[in-house]
Amino acid sequence: MDALNPLWNLDQRGRCQAEYVWIGGAYTTGGFDMRCKTKTLDKKPTCIEDFPVWNYDGSSTNQAPGEDSEVILNPAAFFPDPFRPGDNFLVLCECRTPKGEIIPTNTRAAAKATFDENLGSEPWFGIEQEYTLFEANGRTPLGWPTNGFPAPQGPYYCSAGYDVAYGRNVMEAHYSACLYAGVKIAGINGEVMPGQWEYQIGPCEGIQSGDHLWMSRYLMIRVCELLKVNVSFDPKPIPGDWNGAGCHTNYSTKAMREEGGYKEIIAAIERLGKKHEEHIKVYGEGNERRLTGKHETADLGTFKYGVADRGAAGPGR
Repeated sequence: MDALNPLWNLDQRGRCQAEYVWIGGAYTTGGFDMRCKTKTLDKKPTCIEDFPVWNYDGSSTNQAPGEDSEVILNPAAFFPDPFRPGDNFLVLCECRTPKGEIIPTNTRAAAKATFDENLGSEPWFGIEQEYTLFEANGRTPLGWPTNGFPAPQGPYYCSAGYDVAYGRNVMEAHYSACLYAGVKIAGINGEVMPGQWEYQIGPCEGIQSGDHLWMSRYLMIRVCELLKVNVSFDPKPIPGDWNGAGCHTNYSTKAMREEGGYKEIIAAIERLGKKHEEHIKVYGEGNERRLTGKHETADLGTFKYGVADRGAAGPGR
C-alpha cells in the first residue's frame, strides 16, 4: 500500500473517480455481498443528480439470468472516498431492471417509501453494528490461539491492552474512514467476545439510517481488505459459550423525546409485541443460533422488554 501512495497523490487533471457500491445477491450469514466498480467523471459532482446511471452484469452477482443480465445502478447517496482522497466519491446505488423494476435483493426503494409516509414524526434511528474480526485464514478469530481458546469472556468488553483488545488497529482505521466519508458514526467500543467490536451509526432520520449503515459496512470490508484480515457479521460466529453479534436498533419519534414521552415509548413497544414473529423473520438469517435466552439475549420466540434489562435484548435490543 505504501509503495502506491505517490501514485494516489498524482494530479487527476480535473477528473474524478466515482466508486459505485451496491448490495449483491449472494448474501451469507458471515458477511454481506457488497459489490463495487469505478467510473471516471469529467468534473466534480455536487449533488446526487450529477452521478450518471450505470449498469452491471447481474448474472455474475446472482441478481439476473444470463440471457437477460443487465441491471441498472441508480445513484442514491454519495460520500467522499477515504481510499482515494481528493475529489473522489463512493456512490451507494439502488438496483433495478432496465425497465425500472425493483429487483428482489434491493429493498431500499420500499424502505424509503415507508419512511417518507410520516416524516413529520421526526423518526430518529441509532444502529449498533457488532462485528467479529478473523485472521486471514477466515477461521481463527483475531488474537485467538491457532489451537484452543482464549481466556473466558469478562476482560474484553470496552477493554484496553494488547492481551485483550484484539484488532484495535482495524477499529481505528474504520472509525477514521467513516468520519472522512461523512458517515454518521457516533462511537465505538470493544465487545464481550475477544476479537469482537461494535460501532454505532446515528442519530439518522429516515432512509439516511440505512444509507449510512450500508456505507459503514462497505468501509469496514475495505479496511479489512487493506489490513489483510476478515470481518464477519455472523450472528453467532463461534458456537459455544461466547456472545453472538447483532445489529441493534434504537428508535424514537419526536413525541417520545419530549416531556411525557415514556408513555409513547411503552405504547410503541406494545405494538411491536403484536408482530414479533413477523419481525423476527425479516431480521436476518441465523439468529436462531444467537437468540437462545443466554449470553445477554432473549429467546427467539419470546417478546420481552424492560429498563436496563440485558435479558430482554432481542433483535433490536
